[in-house]
Parts: sequence; structure tokens; C-alpha cells
Amino acid sequence: MSLPLARRPVTALAVCAAALALTASAAAAPESVADSPAAVLPYQDPSAPVPDRVTDLLARMTLDDKLGQMTQIEKDALVPRSDLAACRIGSVLSGGDSTVSPNNAQTWADTYDSLQRTALTTPLGIPMIYGIDAVHGHNAVRGATLFPHDIGLGATRDPALVQRIGRAVAEEVSDTGIDWGFAPCLCVARDDRWGRTYESYGETPELPSSLTTFVTGLQGETLGEGPAPVPATAKHYLGDGGTAGGVDQGDTKLSEAELRAVHLPPFREAVRRGVGAVMLSYSSWNGVRSHANSYLVTDLLKGELGFGGFVVSDWAAVDQFDGQSGFTGAEITTAVNAGVDMVMVPHDYRKFLTLLRGEVTAGRIAQSRIDDANRRILTKKFQLGLFERPFTDRAYTPTVGSAAHRELARQAVRASQVLLKNEGGVLPLPKSARLFVAGKSADDIGNQSGGWTVGWQGRSGPVTDGTTVLEGIRAAVTDPSRVTYDRYGNGIDSRYRAAVAVVGETPYAEGRGDRPGGLGLDQEDLRTPARLKASGVPVVVVLVSGRPLDVSGRLPDWKALLAAWLPGTEGSGVSDVLFGDYAPTGKLPVSWPRTSSQEPVNDGDGKDPLFPYGCGLTYSGAGPTPPPAPATCTARFRAASSWQGGHQAEVTVENTGSTSLTGWSVEWDLGGSRVTSLWNGSLTTGDGRATVRNAAFDGSLRPGDTTAFGFTAEGPAGTPARTAPGAE
Repeated sequence: MSLPLARRPVTALAVCAAALALTASAAAAPESVADSPAAVLPYQDPSAPVPDRVTDLLARMTLDDKLGQMTQIEKDALVPRSDLAACRIGSVLSGGDSTVSPNNAQTWADTYDSLQRTALTTPLGIPMIYGIDAVHGHNAVRGATLFPHDIGLGATRDPALVQRIGRAVAEEVSDTGIDWGFAPCLCVARDDRWGRTYESYGETPELPSSLTTFVTGLQGETLGEGPAPVPATAKHYLGDGGTAGGVDQGDTKLSEAELRAVHLPPFREAVRRGVGAVMLSYSSWNGVRSHANSYLVTDLLKGELGFGGFVVSDWAAVDQFDGQSGFTGAEITTAVNAGVDMVMVPHDYRKFLTLLRGEVTAGRIAQSRIDDANRRILTKKFQLGLFERPFTDRAYTPTVGSAAHRELARQAVRASQVLLKNEGGVLPLPKSARLFVAGKSADDIGNQSGGWTVGWQGRSGPVTDGTTVLEGIRAAVTDPSRVTYDRYGNGIDSRYRAAVAVVGETPYAEGRGDRPGGLGLDQEDLRTPARLKASGVPVVVVLVSGRPLDVSGRLPDWKALLAAWLPGTEGSGVSDVLFGDYAPTGKLPVSWPRTSSQEPVNDGDGKDPLFPYGCGLTYSGAGPTPPPAPATCTARFRAASSWQGGHQAEVTVENTGSTSLTGWSVEWDLGGSRVTSLWNGSLTTGDGRATVRNAAFDGSLRPGDTTAFGFTAEGPAGTPARTAPGAE
């Protein structure tokens, strides 16, 4: 099917021609599709292989067509809108505070379709791709379902649940026409003082690696072959969770072996899953910015890992190299030659395009690099089906904030709750009891949703539709009149069975969320539980926060502590656990420090946290882990990379038996090597041999299923003799 294409407006061309100083090409201009409307050209043929379509289209594109594809601009910076076609812009985004009015799914869809119609008026009719930060749901849209932020999903330890969430997010995003999500965040957060800790699934590489199932949920098993596909973006590459002091956009000071062992595995797994895009980090590695690091981007990501999607910069990141406002040609050349395929400009696109064109014509950026970037971008557009289906699929309109998606979010909330203290079995609470509820986050949908909620930094108050924790409590009890609420705890007396204090952080995002001075509770959150305790009533604290907070000094005053993280719009998931409809099953995705001065504290670093990584109580013992079913498995070793004095390897474990495995182990002779780090399993060594047993999340393998673990080691990268028996 050919698209309804039209010639570009002459007036729009004149506007952008002045900005870009377009010149006639020495070669004949490529044939315009609009000049031969009856023809179905190879790139327009949906039955043709995608590589052939890309090759055909590239041969028809001018340099300015190609440079436009590498340019992403903020929707609100597009003035006049005709510049979208005149400047051949390939991608539009909505930043954290970008919105529409009225803010609902219908208006978003109408806005998208209007922009797409403009994009399609170019001679070649190349559709735009529209990106947005859908980091815990379609969080820019009022009324969308908001899921727990990633740190809460990390506490669930449930890859299948996270994949279902990815699918739900894809449906809600597709409903608004938007076709590209800037998620998941695969950072490994190593210092809780960092303001983006809540965007991380956890502090160990195996946890975010296991939850890259979100990529599959968002995109489908194969991009474009299922309903409502949305390309995922693995971000932020590489090491942004490991900056010194937890400083946002700081410097990650690690050896290459440490960087590979801690921060690379989640991206490796995302690439294995076919992630459509990778967004680079503002941060640096040993003083070199990620956006300027050709070794990390071109050699490691695109070369060694075999990433076939496209690399996008972060917001205005390329305009930061020299510390001055405003693009320079040198900044653009450095980024593009490092491997950046699409630059999130996001505002001054005319200057950017002029400079980019100048760098190419001067030979400082090779035409082959421009073609490679375009091939990567266009491949995803073809795979996504944008050339055949460029407009919003209104069939998904009912999914935004649907009952089914909200029920899934409620399930995720209750699965994310981590019970850290339950003295005297105060929890679960009786539904018939007289209860007192207090705290600034008990009845605040904005606080419980956190940053990136209908705005970049988020804000307190009724910012969107949903159920607060207080509303969930009142809905759960047998008589709502027996629940009293006062934010500050005023009016409590000894008549109450228990008091629930819902306290914690107010919303923030990167930059403003950094807490170098400590992670203590604010004065209101100190006074409110203290006022409740003074009544003699047992105090249950529900902590709404994007990271562990410094609570050790107050913990003796509380009978129970429940880490609720940032649960999103479905506060009833918290009450499900408080009242015992569901026992808590969440496990800490990060180590909980005794005091802020202990930061950074991480699993295996020898420090003694208040609550260790993986800690989590429940209401009744689940009993010992059942023994694994008899089965057999094989292990395939592959040397992934090597350097002087060391190497990195991957081992793929496959269940070759006829029954399911509930655990596995792999053994091999070290041959003089020493394993320095390992992910996706647990390691023991002795007598010159290494044994790796499954992690909690990857032990179950059905017949024919595979999983993988990796390690770095000192010594030569030989092929070890190994066995892979079922777990004992």
C-alpha cells in the first residue's frame, strides 16, 4: 500500500532553506515520490525485506533528508510546525514538562496525528517517530495507569510481572499515537544519595538484567509483529548509577573490569532481547563523557555486543561538552563520530542542522557515518510499520487507565511491598479494628507517584486519577467510619487498635533529587509518628520513598515498617498487604544503610547495613525451598572479551531434560584463573574449582529453556572443562 503523499509546501521549504543554507547538489536530485504518484517504489513495498527497503530509500535521500532523520526536537520548539517537513525532521519528543490541553488521551492522539500528517508531506514521505518518557506508565497523560517506579518493581523479583507491565504501558502509549518509549532504565544504582535511584531496579547487575523483560513487553517478541508495538530504550548507557558520591551526571571512577561486571550486564541482556534504542548517559567514565566515548558506544555497544538499533543522546547532552550554552560543530562531530545516531537537540534545531551539515561537507563527519545512522533509524521505522500505519490506532483508546491495567498495577504494588519490621505481629491489621491514619503521603496521589508524573519533577497533590493509600485503607475495612485521618496525627488517643503513619519523600527527579547531605526524614515526618507513639497506640510506618531513608534512630519507636517505595496510582495495593489479603513478598532491591554516612553500601562490600539486600519478612513462613525436580542441563562457555591480564565470559545453561528444573549449578576447573565478579548467579570456589548456582530469579527452567550468567576473571580466557548438573 502506498502512502497518501504530497509535495512539500514551497513556503515551508523557504523557511528552512534560509536556516540551513541549502545548496544544489552536484549530483542529480533523487526522484521525488510525489513526482510519480502511481509508482510503488521498493521502499514502499511492505512485502519487501526491511534491509532492501532501507537501501532503496537511502539511495533516494538527499543529505538534508539524512541529517533530518538524525534530529529529534521537542514538540513545543517546532515553530512553525511546517518546519517538521521543511527541515526533514525525523523525530519529535515530549520532554518531562511537555503536555497538551486538555491533557487526555484524545488530545495527545490528535496532536500526534497532526504532526505526522505534516511529516508525511515531504517528497519521500518518511514518517516521524515520536518519543516520550513512559517510565512508570504513560506518565505524561492525566488518567493513565501509573505503576510502581522501577525500584519497587525490583522488589517484586518478578520478570513475568514486569513483562506484563511493559505490555500494558505499550497499549496505553499506542492509544495516544506515540510510538517510542524512553524506558526501561537499566542503571545499577550504587549510591542511594543519587536522585535517580528510584529509576533503578536495584543495586546488583543481575536484578535489572532479569527485569529486561520489560523490553519484550513493550516491543513484543519481535518488533512490529504483534499488536501495539513500542520500541524500548535501554538507558542510560553506561555507568550512571555508579558516579562518585551519587552525583547526578557525575563521573564513574571504575576500572574497565568493574564497569563491565557491574554496569554492563543489563544492557547486554537488553541487546539480546532486541531493544530498539539505547540512550546515552550524561555521566562520564573516568573523565570521558559517555556521549563522547567511541570505545563504549561504537566498539563495545555496537561492535562487541552487536547492538543493531540506534543510539540516541539524552536531552541537550551534546550541547554540554564545552560547558557553554549553544551547539558547536566540534561538539556535534565528537558525538556523531563516537556513535550517536540521533541527537535529542531539543530546541535550536536550525542551528544544529546548519552545523551538522557543515561538519559533513567539511569531511569531519564521514558520509558513511551518516548513512550508518540513517540505516539504523530507518530500520526501526520500517520494522515498526510506520510507513504502512503512520497514524494512531484508536482501537486502544479504552486502555488508558483501564480497569484491567489498574488491577495489574495494584498487583505490582502489593508484590513490591517489603516488610522490614513486624514486632509482636502487629500486621496484618484487623479490618474491623478502629484505626488512625496520619502522614503527609497518606492521602496524596502526587507523593505516592513520585517524579515523572504529569511533569518532570512531579508534585504533591491530586495530579492525576487514582487511589491514595488512605482511600485504599477505607475501602478495605468493614466500617470506614472507624478509620480516622489527620495528616499531623492530631486527635489520636488510646481507643485505637493501631496507627498507620504514611510518611517519606515528596516528588523529585534527577538533579533536584540528589541528597549529598543525608537521607533523613524531614521534620514533619519525624514529629507525626512521634505524636502517634505518645498516645500509646502501636505505630505502623509505611514509608513512601524512592530509596532507603535514614530511619535507624526512630525504628525502635515503630512496631512495624513497610517499605512501599513509590507505588503509583493504585494505593489499594498497599492496603492489600496491611490487612493481610496478600502476605508481603517483596525483597529489598538495595541495601538499607544504618545511617546516611554509611553510603555507598552494597551487597558484598563487607559493610553491615541496617537491612541487607534481599531482606523481606512475610506474615507466615513459606517453608523451605522445595528441592529441584530431577533433570539434566548443559552449559556452553563463550569468551565474550579479553584484555591484558583478564577476560569476560558468558555461560549459557540449557535444560536438556524432559522435566522442569527448579535449580541448577555449573562447575569448572579454574585453571589458574581467579573470578573477580559474577552476575546472574552465586559463586563459590575451592580447590581450584568454581561452582555457580542459580540466582533466585533464574533457577526455574522448563525443558528446552535457557538462561545465562557471566563473569570477569584474572588470567587467560581458556575454555574450561565444566559440568552442569541439576541443583542438589
